[in-house]
Amino acid sequence: MSNHTRVTHFILRGFSDVPQLRLVAILLFLLVYTFGLLGNLSIIMAVVRDSRLHSPMYFFLKNLSFLDMCYTSATIPKAVAISCTGSGVISYLECATQLYIFITLAGTECFLLTAMAYDRCLAILRPLLYGSIMSQKYCSALVVTAWVSGAIYSAFHTFNTFSLLYCGPNVIEHFFCDIPPVMRLSCTDYHVNEEVGFVVSICTVMSSLVLTVVSYIGIVVTVLRIPSVDGRWKAFSTCSSHLTTVILFYGTGSFVYLRPASQYSPILGRLASIFYSIVTPSLNPVVYCLRNKDMKFALQKLYCGKKY
Repeated sequence: MSNHTRVTHFILRGFSDVPQLRLVAILLFLLVYTFGLLGNLSIIMAVVRDSRLHSPMYFFLKNLSFLDMCYTSATIPKAVAISCTGSGVISYLECATQLYIFITLAGTECFLLTAMAYDRCLAILRPLLYGSIMSQKYCSALVVTAWVSGAIYSAFHTFNTFSLLYCGPNVIEHFFCDIPPVMRLSCTDYHVNEEVGFVVSICTVMSSLVLTVVSYIGIVVTVLRIPSVDGRWKAFSTCSSHLTTVILFYGTGSFVYLRPASQYSPILGRLASIFYSIVTPSLNPVVYCLRNKDMKFALQKLYCGKKY
């Protein structure tokens, strides 16, 4: 191992192998990034300023919007710079830092979505006790727990990835530093690290997903017992936006992370990453605003000065 020279930097390929897509990528990234920032910032401002939205559900939504703003900011600025300059050089430390931040945000969103499912489940199954259980202190504790858990989860994956030896090649077939494309560049056998990381990801993600599914099973069973159609629709409508976000997040993210790095496809990986790291976080404001009357009114009040 002493004869190997560690790489000091990597080169992010981005879309340089498809020059025709470079301009499209720049415009797409800037458009989606701007739309996502404005949308998520609008939700945060609406929740903070409108007293009618000072409830646990919107407290979690506010934190989800902040998380999504950070999520897209961890990858898009660098991706745009790569597309504009054509130079994807990124230092070893910067690459490790970007991977740590990105996985922290992804893990935190996974845990936060689980907390939001629990919140909706409790609101429908135990409406009389909901207010006393979901106190401001308890909600804050759930959010802090999600962030700490995401940071710990990311610390493991960052160490697991960068404890490998990288001595060349150093071209990452991606537009940001992610686990599968980076791990495949190791000049030592990475299969043990790959399998350990895969097991940890499966256990972590599936645990969160199972808790979310269990919460929704309880919600569905309770909603079906409501005698009136209007009552059932009103109860389920409070969960539909969150359920849509869960499907988008897990559906696209699992395509990349719940499969071995040896089966990673650079082209498909980049396409899937665009959806779960850029498109989905930017679409969350649309998902929540289209299906939520209170949020629509709050945004109208925020931007148009309408009273209600």
